[in-house]
Amino acid sequence: MHYPSSWLQGASLGESIACELRLQIIKGTVKAGEILSENRIAADFGTSRSPVREAMRTLSGEGLIRLERMGAVVLGLSLKNVEELYDVRYLIESFVQQRLPLKKLTGLIPSLKQTIDKMELAAKHRDVVDFSFQDLSFHEAMILEADHTRILHLWKSIRHIVMTVMLVTTEEVFSEGEDKVQFVVNKHRILIEGLESKNPERIEEVVREYFSDSHSTLHHSFPR
Repeated sequence: MHYPSSWLQGASLGESIACELRLQIIKGTVKAGEILSENRIAADFGTSRSPVREAMRTLSGEGLIRLERMGAVVLGLSLKNVEELYDVRYLIESFVQQRLPLKKLTGLIPSLKQTIDKMELAAKHRDVVDFSFQDLSFHEAMILEADHTRILHLWKSIRHIVMTVMLVTTEEVFSEGEDKVQFVVNKHRILIEGLESKNPERIEEVVREYFSDSHSTLHHSFPR
């Protein structure tokens, strides 16, 4: 699997390299302990070392690699790392979804339902990439609608790594068959029902259940 080119629109070369390396590291194609050489990566991507350095600084900031004098050591992404990442997602989305019912959601709810329709279509065509993208778009739409600058800043700091983890976990979900894929789609419908209830207890319940199941999927995708 390569990082989807459709997800890289507007990205700099350094960002594109970071995305591809991030996927290889998270998927385990590049193992923890391996050495990443600036020269080798530059040759692989047909570029100078400058965008490679940009990519490595990004991955270092995400804790995926440790920078060395002429390259980097891969640290990888353990199950504990991914669980902590999803803990942060839970904190963000729990806050966001409690905040949303205080606003008028006349535009958001139809948009979320339309995104679920796109997920259904992607599932029908066995399109892991588009399903992952629509999944991310669903959650991001709620975060943007909450209109909270600091929460949005926190989200953007983990967005790329979340997107990549979603791609890997969605591949695992699709491998488990149509029932599992439909189960994931329905989880998103339940989130909408929670929002429509405007009941803080119900909203908290569905968000907690959503992320509880996500943790189960992570254990299948990241057994290490």
